[in-house]
Amino acid sequence: MVLVTRIVIIGGGPGGYEAALVAAQLGAEVTVVDRDGLGGAAVLTDCVPSKTLIATAEVMTGFDASYQELGITLDGESDRPISVDLGKVNRRVKRLAIAQSHDITQSVTRAGVTVLRGTGRLGGGGQAADGSREVVVTAADGSTQSLRADAVLVATGVHPREAPDARPDGERILNWTQVYDLEELPAELIVVGSGVTGAEFAGAYQALGSKVTLVSSRDRVLPGEDPDAAAVLEDVFRRRGMNVMSRLRAESVKVVSAKTEEGASSPKAGKEGRAGDRVEVTLSNGEVISGTHCLIAIGSIPNTAELGLEEAGVKLNDWGQIKVDRVSRTSAPGVYAAGDCTGVFMLASVAAMQGRIAMYHALGDAVQPLNLKTIASNIFTDPEIATVGYTAADVSCGKMDAVEVKLPLRGNPRAKMQGIRDGFVKLFCRPGTGIVVGGVVVAPRASELIHSISLAVDNSLTVEQVASAFTVYPSLSGSTAEAARQLHIRKRAESES
Repeated sequence: MVLVTRIVIIGGGPGGYEAALVAAQLGAEVTVVDRDGLGGAAVLTDCVPSKTLIATAEVMTGFDASYQELGITLDGESDRPISVDLGKVNRRVKRLAIAQSHDITQSVTRAGVTVLRGTGRLGGGGQAADGSREVVVTAADGSTQSLRADAVLVATGVHPREAPDARPDGERILNWTQVYDLEELPAELIVVGSGVTGAEFAGAYQALGSKVTLVSSRDRVLPGEDPDAAAVLEDVFRRRGMNVMSRLRAESVKVVSAKTEEGASSPKAGKEGRAGDRVEVTLSNGEVISGTHCLIAIGSIPNTAELGLEEAGVKLNDWGQIKVDRVSRTSAPGVYAAGDCTGVFMLASVAAMQGRIAMYHALGDAVQPLNLKTIASNIFTDPEIATVGYTAADVSCGKMDAVEVKLPLRGNPRAKMQGIRDGFVKLFCRPGTGIVVGGVVVAPRASELIHSISLAVDNSLTVEQVASAFTVYPSLSGSTAEAARQLHIRKRAESES
């Protein structure tokens, strides 16, 4: 292995900073070029902030849903005895994000990594005679410097997608990076987009006290997820009072200025826009719905423009995402890519793994290619939806031959004690061997419960092995073992028929 190799990483998100730590540990000379702060969008505007906001929403949801059933009484006559100070919540969100970015920066610099504030792009001309590549760094003041690298990692992430007739203004029309500037809870929030981001924010703001309308262009929320899980969540949303509008697109979103009695526009009111202003969303069926705020959550655009990628021989797909193989190589020698800009699996954990794999490969260390069928993911709604391995869609289309069992949580003793009625554990196994190949958990803290199934999938455990492992009684995890027992019986019956 080369003792000192020059590595330049463009982008300081999970793919970038995790790669930097690995490369430094392996003896490389590492420079990270970052524009906004280490941690990237995952820490500063996306994953960490949204999950911090959702943590407050979880407290509200759990309290609203179960306090009376569990025998808790409150003084006061309000229909909603507790409320949220959104300004205080958002200040905490931003404070924690900045603190985590600072911690990451300290960790990276302690490892000997050089961090340059600015934007980076690949220089023209491809590889030099010694196999190195040029990276041009532009600082905020416009000054530039040129770096030589034996390997370059591009980890530039994504930014929110915008529609031409629904431009966010940061006051009434918002994208997911702008919601943390709100000082007051939106009274009536329209969320456009029912994917993961839209569903998470819709559920969170409903729990915090907003009246929420969720506009979905598909026939259900979370169209890319397990259909049984999506059905449970949509039922919960509707039961809690959310207006879910399916098979409709938002054609336009605009702010409608309120008028005073004299006919003049109302004055500005800081971050909350103009006092009395509202938004109007025109739907594809011609209907116009109105609210105080609108959150646009219609996907993301990879940050791959103006990086000199195609000139350097890096191939992009039709969506502008960087094409990579299972060890994070692009089509250009010496250039790797990681994270959301590759579109492989848009999770911080996957970005980090892609970055680490890239450095192991570039520096000649032992490397295990990325295996997408062992990735565990979670949607932080209430209830949460966690998945790992092969899915119901894989089984239905014939991609994987598997037997399935779904066990509702309502029969679980711990769930009964806690007043949990919604959710299930679903397992998939191979019909002959009984090897667990996938699973879905819909439950509070499903992100914690999925780990045992993830271990089973990653280590090719059988349902018999999962069923025979001890579980605590009473516990929600007991449903995983019970599902494995039922799956064993079903697998056996189907093999004998």
